[in-house]
Amino acid sequence: MGYVPVIGFSFSVFFKPLSQEFNWSRAEISLGFSLSLLVLSAALPIVGRLVDRFGARKIILPAALLFGLGLASFYFLTPNLWHFYAIYIFLGIVGSGTAAVPYYKVISHWFDKRRGLALGLTMGGAGIGFFVMPSLSYALIATVGWRMAYVLIGLTVIVVTVPVVGLFLKERPQMMGLLPDGALIRHGDLETQQPVGSGIMGREAWRAPTFWVMCTALFLVSVSLNGCLIHLVPLLTDRGISAQSAALAASLLGGATLLGRVGTGFLLDRFFATNVAVCFFGVAALGILMLWAGFAGPLPFVAAALLGVGIGAEGDIMPYLVGRYFGLLAFGEIYAYVLAAYTLGAVVGPLLMGVGFDSTGSYYSVLAPFLAVTLAGALLMTRLGPYRTWKATVEPAIDEPRS
Repeated sequence: MGYVPVIGFSFSVFFKPLSQEFNWSRAEISLGFSLSLLVLSAALPIVGRLVDRFGARKIILPAALLFGLGLASFYFLTPNLWHFYAIYIFLGIVGSGTAAVPYYKVISHWFDKRRGLALGLTMGGAGIGFFVMPSLSYALIATVGWRMAYVLIGLTVIVVTVPVVGLFLKERPQMMGLLPDGALIRHGDLETQQPVGSGIMGREAWRAPTFWVMCTALFLVSVSLNGCLIHLVPLLTDRGISAQSAALAASLLGGATLLGRVGTGFLLDRFFATNVAVCFFGVAALGILMLWAGFAGPLPFVAAALLGVGIGAEGDIMPYLVGRYFGLLAFGEIYAYVLAAYTLGAVVGPLLMGVGFDSTGSYYSVLAPFLAVTLAGALLMTRLGPYRTWKATVEPAIDEPRS
C-alpha cells in the first residue's frame, strides 16, 4: 500500500482513460508522474533523517493517511493540467513517508546474518502489491470509472496501513527484549538501554567515491526500467494487444518483482552483492531487448516478467548495499540519498519514453538507448569494491516507549 505499488504500478493503467477524457498527450501525462517522483526524491532525505530521529511508525502513519486522501482527491480532478500536476506533486511529498525508507530501517535493525532474505521476504508485500494493483485498477476503472477507482484505492491505503502499522510495528528488537536475529538479551544487558549501531554519518557518505558510483549505477538502471514500466500498457496496446491483456502483463511484471525480491534476498546472503546485481540487471536488459525487437505472441509477457525481476532485485540490492558499505548509524538518511538517485532515474525514464513516442509515434527509438544504459549501470556495479567494516557507534535514541 505504499507509493511505488500504488502509483508506479497502476499509473500506466490510467494513461488512456485520462488521455481520452482530457485529450492530454502521453508526454503531458508522463510529466505528472515525473514531477511526483522529483519531489519524492527531494523529500526522501528529509524522511530518512526523521526516521533516524523519531522512528518509522511516527512517519508512516500520518504519511499513509495523507497519501490515501490525496488519491481520493482525483475524484474532483478538472481538465486543467496544473490540477493534475498539483495532486501528483502532493502525492510525491506525502508518499515519501510510505516508501521503503522507514520499513528498511526497521528490518535492517532486526536482522543481520539473514538480512538479505529478511529484506526480500518483508518487501514481498510490495511485490504482491505490484501484482495486484494493475489488474485491480483496470477492474475498478471498467466497473466504476477512473475517478471512483482512485477513491477506492485511496481508502484501501488508509484502511490497510494505519491499523497494521499502528498496532504491530516495533522499531528495534530491543523493544521486545531481543537482539538482532532473535538472540535473547541477558538481564541488565546494556543493549536494553542503549542500542548500538555502526557506520558513518550522511555527510561522510557524500565524500566516499563508493557512494557516487552506487548512486550513478542505480540511476542509470532506474531510467530504463521505470521508463518501460510506466509505458508498458500503452506500448503493448499500440501493438494490438487488448487493454485487459496489457493490464495482465503489467500484473505479471508486478508478480515477477516478488520473485526478484525474494530471490535476490536469498542470494545476497550467500554471494557478493555486486555479482548478484549484475546478474539481475542483465536479466532486465534481456527484457528490454525483447520489447525493442517487437516480438509477438507470448514473448511480450515474458519481457514484462524479466523487467519485473530486475525491478524487484533493485528494491533489495539498494538497502543491502547501504547497510554493508555505510553501516546502520545513519541508515535512513544514506539510504534515502541512494533511493533519491534511483527515483530521479524514474523521473527521467518515463518522460523520455513519452517524448520519444510523441516525436516519432513509436517507442522503438528510446528502447535501444535504454538497453545500453541498463548494461552500463550493471558494469558500474562491479566497481564498488569489497564491503566496509565500521566501528560501533551509539545511535540516536528513538523517542518512543519500550515495550
